[in-house]
Amino acid sequence: MIKTQGKALAGKGVSQDMSPAEELRTAIGGFVADFKSFSNGVNAKLQKQDDRMNKLDRKTLMAARPALSAAAEADAPHQKAFAAYLRSGDDDGLRGLEMDSKAMSSSVAADGGYLVDPQTSDRIKGTLSATASIRAIANVVAVDATSYDVLVDHTEMGAGWATETGTLAETDTAQIDRISIPLNELSALPKASQRLLDDSAFDIEGWLAGRIADKFARSEAQAFVSGDGADKPRGFLNYPVVDNGAWTWGSLGYVASGSDGGIADGDPIVDLVYAIGAEYRANGTFVMNSKTAGTIRKLKDNDGRFLWSDGLAAGEPARLLGYPVLIAEDMPDIASDSTAIAFGDFGAGYTVAERPDLRVLRDPFSAKPHVLFYATKRVGGAVSDFAAIKLMKFAAS
Repeated sequence: MIKTQGKALAGKGVSQDMSPAEELRTAIGGFVADFKSFSNGVNAKLQKQDDRMNKLDRKTLMAARPALSAAAEADAPHQKAFAAYLRSGDDDGLRGLEMDSKAMSSSVAADGGYLVDPQTSDRIKGTLSATASIRAIANVVAVDATSYDVLVDHTEMGAGWATETGTLAETDTAQIDRISIPLNELSALPKASQRLLDDSAFDIEGWLAGRIADKFARSEAQAFVSGDGADKPRGFLNYPVVDNGAWTWGSLGYVASGSDGGIADGDPIVDLVYAIGAEYRANGTFVMNSKTAGTIRKLKDNDGRFLWSDGLAAGEPARLLGYPVLIAEDMPDIASDSTAIAFGDFGAGYTVAERPDLRVLRDPFSAKPHVLFYATKRVGGAVSDFAAIKLMKFAAS
């Protein structure tokens, strides 16, 4: 049988004169050589196919790259140019930016300064939104004009029942109020030495963002509460305050605490909550400062349970009667006739209007050897719905 196989494998270099063992070794060697040649050919074809697939994958990934990645690359030249301007006053990079739709949002004429790079601007906006300010619960809108108008329909147009053949009576006409919120200039003026700016390890963008955000946050928080509206936002405590039983549009209603300069129990807090309509109460928030909160959190109901409860998770606000509490340090302390507590739907009741841009002008001359950075933005604020906010007045009546 081996000899027969030897004849069949003659084409593989197997001779009929070979012994059976030699024929077997020669046949196996030929088979291994053929298999190796076949394997090399298959591997070569697979490698070519992998190369083609890798090229296709790279093209697909580049085409499917999210817009955020492209935006980051587009913002990088401005970020580098803005850093050079802050450190040395070199504004050639900013001036050289093409004035396309993206560059229009990143650079302006030097007379009013240059707009900060998007990363720094976002950091400042994030800080402003996270601070204990009315901004955190108000309606915040971005505008490109010098003012923002709110149209409020605070009356009902009227409606009535009718039959198929009956005569329809004319319904009442709605009364619409226009509330105009002017945008005022908010500024900060941090300074740093030129030697510090020359230090490449100094994070100039982070330092500037922190200083500007801190100044803006404190100025805004005070204005949104008690600003007089003269070149600044008008705070909600700057409007006329009347007894809630005699409340009219254009003023804020108050509920008395029942004690001059104090509060004896939690009943006035309950009255304050139910002084506003149900459509506002669902989104209600208490606003008070830390000192007032220390007094209110001691109040208990008739069963001895505290009306105040702390947040169960990190970052969750404390609650009073189940409603969140915003600690705004610019609210007044408890005193005779003070309105130290506010409650309402501030998303409907107070509007903050602002321009999205933030400008910085570098001034190396006014405070030598320091460099001043004059940062400005435009922001306004006003009550937009007088029915959405109520106050507690610490008085007998």
